[in-house]
Amino acid sequence: MEVILHIYDVTNSESDKTNNTIVQINKFFKDGIGLGGIFHSAVQVYGDDEWSFGYCEEGSGVFNCPSRNNTMYSYRESIVLGKTNFDTKRVNQILRELCREWPGCSYDLLSKNCNHFCDELCERLDVPKLPGWVNRFANAGDTAVEIAETTAYRFRQAKTEIVSASKYAYRFLVNVAAPNTPTTASDSPSNSNRGSPRFQGTWFKNLVSSPAKPTDNSSELGQQEEVLLRERDPQVSIHHLPNSNS
Repeated sequence: MEVILHIYDVTNSESDKTNNTIVQINKFFKDGIGLGGIFHSAVQVYGDDEWSFGYCEEGSGVFNCPSRNNTMYSYRESIVLGKTNFDTKRVNQILRELCREWPGCSYDLLSKNCNHFCDELCERLDVPKLPGWVNRFANAGDTAVEIAETTAYRFRQAKTEIVSASKYAYRFLVNVAAPNTPTTASDSPSNSNRGSPRFQGTWFKNLVSSPAKPTDNSSELGQQEEVLLRERDPQVSIHHLPNSNS
């Protein structure tokens, strides 16, 4: 028995302007340059009905209607995908299985739409899947989502690395400003709180808690150096320190 794919332009918007825009998009991207468009699809096998998938709050999202006559959309064309060797009984069994496996509440425009359902049905009927252009826009959107998620992960990872680098830079500056400070148990390499606890509070905590908002810390670093030097010599002034840009 032949397995036929019926394709529609998605023109179910309440706005005629939106529907006309979608038709024009499909004409340009599919008919003009062959890339794809915004389509609804359904599969016909045995009988006069076509089978597809859509959203509903409860129950199965799998539904059937007379072939080429889904009134929600605008019929575009039909494609014969091949012939299945399964009899009516086996096809009905496959459809019952899909009805259980595809609840309407699981519908997702990018990852689980009517075209994905038709692909699954064709695979179980052992015929070729849909042409790539039918669902290319959704697949492109799905790829975009994956890229965005990967980018977000890498950004979080970069923020962590910035915090770590800032910690080491801070400790280095502390040790340079006070090279002769006696080493104590709290200054040992195994202790992460190297430096003087007296001034390690506010600036360092702000740095760790707000890594995504870098600011000009040159004046604050100068004040910390002055504190360190005054601990060693109360007469020292910040103006005695050399200019870092000289």
